Amino acid sequence: MNDQPNLTIKRSSVELTKEDFVSDQMVKWCPGCGAHAILSSVANVFPKIGYCKENFMFVSGIGCSSRFPYYVNTYGIHGIHGRAAAIASGVKISNPRLSVWIATGDGDSMAIGGNHFIHIIRRNMDVNIMLFNNQIYGLTKGQYSPTTPMGKVTKTSPMGTIEHPFNPGELVLGAQGTFFARVVDNNPKLMTEVMFEAAKHDGTSVVEIMQNCVIFADKTHDAVTNRENREERQLILRNGEPMIFGKNKDKGIRLNGTHLEVVTIGENGITEEDLLVHDSYDQDPGIHLMLAKMSYPEFPVALGVIRSAMYPTYDDLVEDQITYAKENHKIMSVDDLLNSGDTWEIK
Repeated sequence: MNDQPNLTIKRSSVELTKEDFVSDQMVKWCPGCGAHAILSSVANVFPKIGYCKENFMFVSGIGCSSRFPYYVNTYGIHGIHGRAAAIASGVKISNPRLSVWIATGDGDSMAIGGNHFIHIIRRNMDVNIMLFNNQIYGLTKGQYSPTTPMGKVTKTSPMGTIEHPFNPGELVLGAQGTFFARVVDNNPKLMTEVMFEAAKHDGTSVVEIMQNCVIFADKTHDAVTNRENREERQLILRNGEPMIFGKNKDKGIRLNGTHLEVVTIGENGITEEDLLVHDSYDQDPGIHLMLAKMSYPEFPVALGVIRSAMYPTYDDLVEDQITYAKENHKIMSVDDLLNSGDTWEIK
């Protein structure tokens, strides 16, 4: 696998720093919002990616997450609700030399934008999607979203939601996704690492960020993200390494028949050799899907890069078709077109 981001995008001849990507706009997220950590991670990772500053492009829809283009010093488009994927597709096809990033929320991407979301993934457009998942509509003041847990009381579900929520990873892989990762907003180091891996991936990358909304869904991910218990409830995946977790690194994941199970190293003869070794590059999404679906309390939540498989991208295939047509088509100009087929001379 390549260990550098896309080499066809122009690389900077000068060393860029975090400050080069800091916007002069006032950041208007609530104090304590997890989006601040996401913004900081982006500013940290963009210089490491190494592209020219003018080759980065942010696209967003509507929502708290969609303010992102104002807060990072790159080119950007603040689009309309749910349409960031469609706009970003047009941007990437018209200029393949751009590194295109989408900032979207769980409502913007999977409710009103659900159709665009699954099809940009299915097409494998070479863009990077940052999915802020706070399990609520924050900007419009607390309605339940497609990822709100069933039974949750919100302003639009006063007796508790009766809808089954989406698991973003399951949805991405069901749409034939080639890259899916998951991070938490209070681990900026892992977030930066994963965003760099997303930039390296040739195809649609989706990074789900388990984000806290301090106003309308405070501590919605607390069971997994709180400092006291997170080592026992998070499995941080690294390619080629056994799936080990726990405060004492004594727990792991193994495959038992067709199911995953949590085991304790040292009990019942279990050793590291019995554990699954993570292969994020596996073309078969079977294990990746099981990892994406793991949830507390039965399992730890899988974090890091879950899937990174290589398939042809839509934008590369479009370029190939254009090149082939230019080289092989009989009609090479408007005159050729006008003089093709049957013609008549009018007297």
